[in-house]
Amino acid sequence: MYIIPMQNMEYQGRFAPSPTGLLHVGNARTALIAWCAARHCGGIFIVRGEDLDKPRVVPGMMEAQMNDLKWLGLDWDAGPDIGGVHGPYLQSLRHQHYQAALDQLHRQEMLFPCTRSRKDLRGLASEPNRATIVCPQSLRPTHDVSPQWYTEANRGVTIRLKVPDQRIEFLDRVFGPQKELLAVEVGDFALRRKDGIYAYQLAVAVDDLFMNITEVVRGKDLLDSTARQLFLMDLLGGTRPSYAHVPLVLNPNGEKLSKRDASLSLAALRESGVAPERLVGYLAWSLGLLPDKVSLSARELIQHFDWNAVKKHRSDWILPGNFLRSLVSDVTLSHCTAT
Repeated sequence: MYIIPMQNMEYQGRFAPSPTGLLHVGNARTALIAWCAARHCGGIFIVRGEDLDKPRVVPGMMEAQMNDLKWLGLDWDAGPDIGGVHGPYLQSLRHQHYQAALDQLHRQEMLFPCTRSRKDLRGLASEPNRATIVCPQSLRPTHDVSPQWYTEANRGVTIRLKVPDQRIEFLDRVFGPQKELLAVEVGDFALRRKDGIYAYQLAVAVDDLFMNITEVVRGKDLLDSTARQLFLMDLLGGTRPSYAHVPLVLNPNGEKLSKRDASLSLAALRESGVAPERLVGYLAWSLGLLPDKVSLSARELIQHFDWNAVKKHRSDWILPGNFLRSLVSDVTLSHCTAT
């Protein structure tokens, strides 16, 4: 097997941003709870840069994101800046690991070439407006594929995984029992794109296995990716991590935060005079970890960490219109001292 199942079961968590823009309040809340989960049990915390899609990567953004995390009060035991046992910690430097996983899946006869475009698949879909484009089993090659297709597959061919009629089930720490019939919900999903870029699902599954991640803490918007990644992990012979998906932070219009919400980036908050302790306290309150919007450091928050509290406050959080003003000047935001 390519992946060696983990032997050391010490808690290992991670935060894996894509360096395509500045970290915003939603990213900060996810990073904060992922870090607290690791530090609360004395575990390892890793920062990993998901920079596979080079056209979207902004030069210097990974460094800027790590500086924002440090400003928030977070630290890590391994990452792009300090290295570590399972490095490198940038996906763009880990191609050999993804190729090795692809090679294993090819030996297991789980792959096939596909020349269909996303537009083709959407045109064939019974629900063309669905967010996830399904590639059904009926589109697999009906004729014998040349044994050489895999070694000759370059640009212009998508490499897809043969997904069986199998239900994937797992327990999410926040959202409870989850199940997904992959063949119906996502179909034969891509592992390498036509342009040669390894797909997100493959890279994340391989990295989480290789880095011995024991629990994945990330935003709720990635909950529907979990079944695909677990299926890949099972095929590769690794040990599944547990999962905890965090509710999202929405802008005052009720929309998911994006690069368009520049005023809600950590850099903008810092430049506006916001103290990191105020932001930490506000985010902790929004997660249910604190009863009031008090000011405290990330380190002080560790003792208040409780997944049960987060589970009770699992609705997405809409930022109030006065969010920035309250962080800067709200006199009710008193300091909370760790005891």
